[in-house]
Amino acid sequence: MKELTSLSNPIFLGEIKQEAIDLLKKLISIPSFSKEENFTADWIEHSLQQKKIETFRQGNNVWVRNKFYNPNLPTILLNSHHDTVKPNSGYTLNPFEPIENEKKLFGLGSNDAGGALVSLMYAFVFFYQMENLKYNIIFAATAEEENSGDSGVASILEKLGNIDFAIVGEPTEMNLAIAEKGLLVIDCVAKGTSSHAAHNNLDNAIINAMKDIEWFNSFKYPKKSDLLGDVKMSVTMIKSGILHNIIPDQCEFTVDIRTTEVYSNREVIEIVRGNISSEIKERSLRLNPSSIDIHHPFVKAGIHLGKSTYGSPTTSDMAVMNFPSVKIGPGNSLRSHSSDEFIFIDEVNEGIELYIKMLLQII
Repeated sequence: MKELTSLSNPIFLGEIKQEAIDLLKKLISIPSFSKEENFTADWIEHSLQQKKIETFRQGNNVWVRNKFYNPNLPTILLNSHHDTVKPNSGYTLNPFEPIENEKKLFGLGSNDAGGALVSLMYAFVFFYQMENLKYNIIFAATAEEENSGDSGVASILEKLGNIDFAIVGEPTEMNLAIAEKGLLVIDCVAKGTSSHAAHNNLDNAIINAMKDIEWFNSFKYPKKSDLLGDVKMSVTMIKSGILHNIIPDQCEFTVDIRTTEVYSNREVIEIVRGNISSEIKERSLRLNPSSIDIHHPFVKAGIHLGKSTYGSPTTSDMAVMNFPSVKIGPGNSLRSHSSDEFIFIDEVNEGIELYIKMLLQII
């Protein structure tokens, strides 16, 4: 394994670690809710241009290529998102004030996924001026991950060119998520017959919906993923009725389905249609489950450095990538979307080092 100190790169590791923390603090201070990330996009673009790196931008997505980019070489994409969810009511600290205390950096987006974003960005900076690499490297800071929007990374993939492999930055404690559940959201409508509540009516839309909801709650898919376990279905919203004395003729409910690589999203839809009486409409089929070969060189490099592999129950931008990808980054997923979100400073520093060490094994 090459040692970091033996490389003749003009950017010293200590300097880029400090720059990464400074940038993360700045990003925390700028609200960047999904679809409203323009100011963080501006700042990320500015920070890269300050290093004399040519930037490309579409909407709130910003990307850059290594200095000696060669279209004849395979390409690695380093990708993370700079949008955040809105702060919840449990915050005791100002979510937009980067507070450093007891080796922690507090602030909205610090853990999900600011730490991963700045770690990947400065790993890219580390390699930017290197010649004779076996791979091109593209870094992309993208939008609308938190709301699975259409104007995020999926909207720029064609502009990035052919991608052979991607590293998706999310908080995983720098372990490697080599598989990830997909997301399928369906809206269901159970029909019935409206009447006065005082009269007998065996065609109550709510009761009809309950039968289908029970199916969602109890059905077990025959095939089980070794990495991701069972397909998980959860009824998360329900709406029906207008007055206490009217039996409704319609009951609407929504189901969140986390799919695995043993079923496509379309296959799951067909199974659902064959087992319930409610009308259903899927919101999207594009957030599919994904997985990568455990023998991929980057995965092997991570294992060699003592990191573990696992299947992730959460969905990320991996879901819209049609090329091999792995989810890995500093921070802990359990802190994501939590009150007084934070990341340890040392986690960011370790993230930069480990990204570089793993990439050194393949480039």
